[in-house]
Amino acid sequence: MRARAKAAGWQELANLNTWSNGPATALLMTDGTVLVQDYCTPNWYRLTPDSTGSYQNGKWSTVAAMPSNYGPLYFASAVLPDGKLIVNGGEYNFCVGDETNLGAIYDPAANTWTAVSGPSGWPEIGDGQSVVLTNGTYMIGNCCTKVQAQYDEGSSTWTQVGTGKLDNNSEEGWTLLRNGQVLAADVISAPNSELFNPKTSMWSTIEQVPVNLTQSEEIGPQSMRPDGTVYVEGANGLSAIYSASGKWTQGPNLPKVSSQQLDAADAPTTVLTDGTVLGVGSPGVYQTPASFFIFNGKKNLTITSPADAVNDSSYNIRTLMLPTGQVLEDDGSNDIEIYTGAKKVYPGIAPEITKVSKTLTTGSTYTLTGKRLNGFTQANFYGDDSTAATNYPLVRITNNGSGAVVYAKTHDHSFMGIGSKKAVTTMFDVPSTIGTGASSLVVVVNGIASNAVSVNISSGK
Repeated sequence: MRARAKAAGWQELANLNTWSNGPATALLMTDGTVLVQDYCTPNWYRLTPDSTGSYQNGKWSTVAAMPSNYGPLYFASAVLPDGKLIVNGGEYNFCVGDETNLGAIYDPAANTWTAVSGPSGWPEIGDGQSVVLTNGTYMIGNCCTKVQAQYDEGSSTWTQVGTGKLDNNSEEGWTLLRNGQVLAADVISAPNSELFNPKTSMWSTIEQVPVNLTQSEEIGPQSMRPDGTVYVEGANGLSAIYSASGKWTQGPNLPKVSSQQLDAADAPTTVLTDGTVLGVGSPGVYQTPASFFIFNGKKNLTITSPADAVNDSSYNIRTLMLPTGQVLEDDGSNDIEIYTGAKKVYPGIAPEITKVSKTLTTGSTYTLTGKRLNGFTQANFYGDDSTAATNYPLVRITNNGSGAVVYAKTHDHSFMGIGSKKAVTTMFDVPSTIGTGASSLVVVVNGIASNAVSVNISSGK
């Protein structure tokens, strides 16, 4: 067992994994496990929490590898409404720069990857952006043009969309708004900003960002907060805030550390359960060391960084909200850590179960109905190089007698937007290996759990 980090708020994973190159993009699956790619390879590994629900004490296992010709770095990705994981493009393939148009989709039930061809006429996808729209449609951007495409999983076909785009998609991030539109602070045509309307499949130019947030044709993450604002960090240390009413204002500068201004030229953020934003910056584009901070809605406050941050620039760090309300952090080294904050919950955003069967049978599938099941944010942001949204419901069941914690895989969510006041449904599969008897069930989104519902688990044998 590895020694725990001494940094306040941070704790190393107790169990190491064997990597070829090191951990890269991490994504939360709907069964509560985390899939992490081995940097620049087709290989992926699964982190499964222990029986108490602890990810810090979780165990690693190998899952199926991608097609042998595909080992991407800086790519589009998303967990789809049916619980599958899709990956497209890559600025690099096997660490060789080529803006690849390859792709693959992972079926966790079958533990298989299937190749996905890129949109017709796209010689590249590269480090394109991606987003799952409110109706569950997955959309990606071409790294090097103004066009986008939407994927139909049933027919494995793409439809090109997105007329009216002002500039190339290159380097910009996409943020899903509560009205279902997608916000982009432009990089190539900065300080312009744009909105994509899924109903018309068109972009429209909106109010300019009050400050230029770009440097070296880079920008930082666009973080949607529960209050409806989007906090955008600049590659030059500046920031801006897009209000719920559609107006831009200048935000606070990123912190200075040892008199050096931090920037977010490619950097991750994760929106914490209390609505604050965990961010990371570097003293100059792609420089070391990385420093972590919290945006509290008014200013940025530095916090203690994980142990290996002294060797990092912001761009090689990834952060991911876990169902426990903690944040998983990796940086390409084996120093994978978990951040534990105050665990307070922003008022009025917790999910609520309105209908679910009180008697569950192992190996069976059920429907859960509730409110706010998709949360009020995609939670994890980076931009064009890494997309790991978690705005979908998970189901967690705790046995009253043993205390064992098990996640029931969810799928076929009826809605994939954020901040919805409507009733939403999801299906969940009760594992055949779950313990029987009196239990409590909660639905979790973005690390926030609903009130528990008492259920009884019976054997399906």
